[in-house]
Amino acid sequence: MQWIEATVRTAPEGIDLLCAELTEAGFDSFMVDDSEQFQEFLDSSRDYWDYVDESLSQKMQDLSQVHLYLEDSSAQEQLAALRELLAALPARYPACAFGPLTIALDNVPDEDWENSWKEHYRPLPIGEKLLVVPQWMTVGDTQGRLPVILDLGLTFGTGEHASTRMCLCALEGLISGGERVADLGSGSGILSIAALRLGAKSAVGIDVDPAAEHISRENAARNGFGADRFAACTGNVITDRARMQELAAGRYDIVCANIVAGVIVQLVPIVPNFLKPNGIFLCSGILNEREQEVRDAIERAGLTVFAGRREDGWSCLLAK
Repeated sequence: MQWIEATVRTAPEGIDLLCAELTEAGFDSFMVDDSEQFQEFLDSSRDYWDYVDESLSQKMQDLSQVHLYLEDSSAQEQLAALRELLAALPARYPACAFGPLTIALDNVPDEDWENSWKEHYRPLPIGEKLLVVPQWMTVGDTQGRLPVILDLGLTFGTGEHASTRMCLCALEGLISGGERVADLGSGSGILSIAALRLGAKSAVGIDVDPAAEHISRENAARNGFGADRFAACTGNVITDRARMQELAAGRYDIVCANIVAGVIVQLVPIVPNFLKPNGIFLCSGILNEREQEVRDAIERAGLTVFAGRREDGWSCLLAK
């Protein structure tokens, strides 16, 4: 089936009314680009990001538009109804600034968007020992590498980002066998699973997102690690002291935090509660320009940074 994409340019003030009118008129397949909502989202979640792609920011600047998807067979009738609706809006709502209300058309082929990207993905070798493998693939020869099998479409942590790669490479050098590992902000569970593959005795993944608990547990099971080796849980160890003390009981040889600088700075004061004597704190997701800020927080917490690595504008630090 062929589709027509009709993009209506509008203004931030008019976008909600436009969407309401489109829905009332029976246009139920559309997507919104709204620069103001984009900025509000960034402002409301600033603690959880350090970097927004510049090209995306430029693309969203002053952009307010609605993409409608029309079946090719009935596109002419739907476009006529759309033009009539847009022409009537300024008169119906004279106090609202709708902007240009112009229409741009493009053809969209009917594809399996959910699965087509999988055709281009390949197993990802990392460091000297690990191979990240998507769960839908079967790899006959891992060339001596340890497979880390993940559902790559669900949550953050695929190994492709520099911050995750640096953590995985660091774990290769840190794990000699029998370690207890905690991952604060575990996402997909990739660091815990890699640690177990490398010989860690057990791992615990902790995340504020309840979905991560379910996803990381499933990913661990795909790799053959059950509840006796891997535990996943939901909690905010920064704000919930009782939860922190519960999870920190028994202490860990290695504590990982692959998040962002702002959250790591908040997290560092409680990290010593999780560490055994001579335990190691591995943190990443730090933009180079914020590395010193994180180093200072680590030192204030009584830890000493003994190694670091930079890659593609990101930093990874090791402290004990």
